[in-house]
Amino acid sequence: MTTRRKFLAGAAATAPAALAAPAVAQSTITWRMQTYAGPALAAHVVKPAIDMFNQIAGDRMQIELFFADQLVPTSELFRAMQRGTIDAVQSDDDSMQSPTEVTVFGGYFPFASRYSLDVPVLFNQYGLKEIWEEEYSKVGVKHVSAGAWDPCHFATKEPIRSLKDLEGKRVFTFPTAGRFLSQFGVVPVTLPWEDIEVAVQTGELDGIAWSGITEDYTVGWADVTNYFLTNNISGAWIGHFFANNERWMELPDDLKMLFQLAADQSHYYRQWWYWGGEARLRVHGEKMELTSIPDDEWDTVEEAARTFWDEIAAESETKRRVVEIFKQYNADMQNAGRPYRYTAS
Repeated sequence: MTTRRKFLAGAAATAPAALAAPAVAQSTITWRMQTYAGPALAAHVVKPAIDMFNQIAGDRMQIELFFADQLVPTSELFRAMQRGTIDAVQSDDDSMQSPTEVTVFGGYFPFASRYSLDVPVLFNQYGLKEIWEEEYSKVGVKHVSAGAWDPCHFATKEPIRSLKDLEGKRVFTFPTAGRFLSQFGVVPVTLPWEDIEVAVQTGELDGIAWSGITEDYTVGWADVTNYFLTNNISGAWIGHFFANNERWMELPDDLKMLFQLAADQSHYYRQWWYWGGEARLRVHGEKMELTSIPDDEWDTVEEAARTFWDEIAAESETKRRVVEIFKQYNADMQNAGRPYRYTAS
């Protein structure tokens, strides 16, 4: 791994993102930012926003964008940002293993959300934003922005039509999602993002529970899996933009505002890109066959999630606060009725 890091550090100067960066003046502020996403996915979920930032900021500031594992492994993103090796990061808390009380809720916390709009409402109207800011300020990192990303579905080589079909399946997924799914016989596997497609082809993995169908098609996973399970364990991933706090404080206020706007623009893009893509590819996609687990069986998974929530809440006061917000929010949405929540009659 040490040799690999040295190679990556040396290769960074010739990485596509670095080659694409414009010539800058000597006084230009330069940041290095790494995303959790590989090149094909990053072309949608972060590159347009960073390109916009660079175009507007011009000679005042430029951000060099690096893709998944290009400078450091995704699991080391937080530490690299905290040290200042990387200036900014786009990721969920769970994947980059940040040492905070809220890490378990990043990515896919089981059934915390049903729709993508749930996430920005939870952060901006129900108090999660303040909790995240508190937690990251303790560890020298600026929490810039939170947004909703895609839902979490299984993409598999063999069909999943019952909970029994999950047993023994080796699946690439997130730490917390894997912890939850293991009670149903799923075997969580952690691998570098760029190795996943080959791992499915070679049989090292039986499937993936890392995204919705839009990403399956975008990054090539739909080419190596045959089935897409319509049941999901989360309606939207919780993802963020972060920055090293010292570097953040050095920025003029208008550049801070511009970075915030670029992050929010990225979240907005994802809202409609995923929402439309998930429906369109279910209806018109030709690479994957849709399967479903019956509602009465899937209800047991949702019930298990409520038990899981209570187990997490018991771990600390901060976790209890977050779980209580999830409970209150989901109760409010259920009581609001259609179109916020409804159950089939």
